[in-house]
Amino acid sequence: MMNHSKVFFSILFLFMLVVTPAMQAQESAADSVMLHASGNRLSIGGYGEVNYSRNFFSDHVSRYSEPEKHKDDPSHGRFDIPHAVVYLGYDFGKGWSFGTEIEFEHGGNGLAYEKENEEGGEWEQEVEKGGEVELEQFWIQKSFSPKANLRAGHIVVPVGLTNAYHEPLNFFTVNRPEGESTIMPCTWHQTGISFFGRKGKFRYEAQLLAGLNADNFTNVGWISKGHKSPLEYDVANKYGVCVRLDNYSVQGLRIGLSGYYGHSIGNSYPRNANGVDAEYKGEVLIGAFDFTYKGCNWIVRGQADYGYLGDAEQLKYVYNRLNSKSPFHHSAYVSKNAYAVGIEAGYDIFSAISNWPLAISQKLKANCQKLYVFGRYEAYNPYASNTKDITYDYTAVKRMAVGLNYRPVREVVIKAEYSHRFLKSIYNDEPSVNIGVAYEGFFF
Repeated sequence: MMNHSKVFFSILFLFMLVVTPAMQAQESAADSVMLHASGNRLSIGGYGEVNYSRNFFSDHVSRYSEPEKHKDDPSHGRFDIPHAVVYLGYDFGKGWSFGTEIEFEHGGNGLAYEKENEEGGEWEQEVEKGGEVELEQFWIQKSFSPKANLRAGHIVVPVGLTNAYHEPLNFFTVNRPEGESTIMPCTWHQTGISFFGRKGKFRYEAQLLAGLNADNFTNVGWISKGHKSPLEYDVANKYGVCVRLDNYSVQGLRIGLSGYYGHSIGNSYPRNANGVDAEYKGEVLIGAFDFTYKGCNWIVRGQADYGYLGDAEQLKYVYNRLNSKSPFHHSAYVSKNAYAVGIEAGYDIFSAISNWPLAISQKLKANCQKLYVFGRYEAYNPYASNTKDITYDYTAVKRMAVGLNYRPVREVVIKAEYSHRFLKSIYNDEPSVNIGVAYEGFFF
């Protein structure tokens, strides 16, 4: 962890020395619904992605437990619609507003009844389509001034770079940055209360939320599923707090610090009054640093996240994880620590070519067309510390990606990349080619 952190901060320091800031950095995506209202009482928008991947490695379930058997397995491909989102916002006046974000993940889901003639005309219910439909934001807000806003409902939890800026125009890779989306919920959204505002060069936010559920923690995803609930409601036996601070003192540069603290053991249904559930807390502590720079035809983004889980060795003995009929995880140990560090940089080559014919350069400028050549490097591990000497070495990943982002208009991007996961030597590396088309915009 220390080696990755030194490399990350050294790159950041050198970059700030050699580049002259030239434009304003981004605002928080948690405010995206109302930021684009532009004085209208009703705002409608959204974003979406269509991706194709060709993975040149095995997709067999035992590719990590028996890597030698699967090193020559054929490649596999897939199409996906990771996110299709509709924004709705309304300004009631006198500082009161409403916002919601409805998300269809991986094409949504569906169930249907069919009459099976092969089985004597019986009616059967079948799954028509996998995926999820989620209400990612749903809140009522009272704005007292730009410095003081109160929001209550289902809100985005802005821990880390990807959660705070999760729309597809805010990262170069075809899919969301892999490290943060592996160790943390992404997009992290929960029901709670948020106080936020902006004063001078600082934006600040503090949230009180329902706690995460340790029953959903895993060895390969750490706490990433801890915000999900199989029930019709989110259990709130325990609570968590999130804080975030962003600074815009340097033109074109945004620097952010964010963190989370809460208890997770016993935040489930039914609540067990005995045993591990009552004796241990399962403290979750996350600290994150991130930055975004936009200027001189460059966009550079980076983040470093580190997490701690108390009582990790006890999770295997939590009541719901012992019950084989419960909808939770049962067998795998969970790590005490997890980390993710990453940096990406893209350069707009359309802006750099000075000998374009005048008509072409004027057209590119008028349409805001851009072509970014980018590279990304990240390292992450959701199982960074062995629990009871149980190892899952394949969770330690280093990943690189290089590719292009073409922006024909401001709201649309076409992405292409080659990526490569580097695993420990006993496992097979995982190269892939990814292509995607995405948009983000407000229609009204």
